[in-house]
Amino acid sequence: MNIGVLAIQGSVSEHLSALKQCGVQACEVRDRKSLSEVSGLIIPGGESTTIGKLLKLYGLDVAIIERVAGGMPVYGTCAGAIVLSKKTTGKKPNIVQLLDIDTARNAYGRQIESFSTQISAPTLSRKPIPAVFIRAPKIIRVGKNVEILARFHNEPVFVREKNILASTFHPELTNDLSVHRYFIAACARR
Repeated sequence: MNIGVLAIQGSVSEHLSALKQCGVQACEVRDRKSLSEVSGLIIPGGESTTIGKLLKLYGLDVAIIERVAGGMPVYGTCAGAIVLSKKTTGKKPNIVQLLDIDTARNAYGRQIESFSTQISAPTLSRKPIPAVFIRAPKIIRVGKNVEILARFHNEPVFVREKNILASTFHPELTNDLSVHRYFIAACARR
């Protein structure tokens, strides 16, 4: 199994490191060819507008939609959750619109208001897991077929709809591998 990390902007090396610590092959995805060779894709945190523009420029927006429709698991963290969401607040257009959630950009505040906490995620771990929120979006609407896997202050922060996962926090910035292992398991079931 080879899991790709979208490598056009954002926390790419941190996700690659986490995947390798989990014992799976991981690679950077920068074009349609490399996307066609992976079993799953992580869209990392970064700047959602920049990621969206580059996805369109390289034709990866359509390619991701096609691969996910064919069953490939995809996981978006922070900006990646915005990229995947059906609707996002603000004037910027939505990008791939695969996940039936609405998000609000930077809803936890500016860079200086970023924080780290522990969240309960019973599907992933019996004990709370660390979560880092950096200019994080909030999930403000969840579709009827979307499963909430974790909450923070009773708001969804980690969700799943079929083969699509999204979190508003950055698991790659912690030493806990439970989120990455969960995604790897989803890729293995495919």
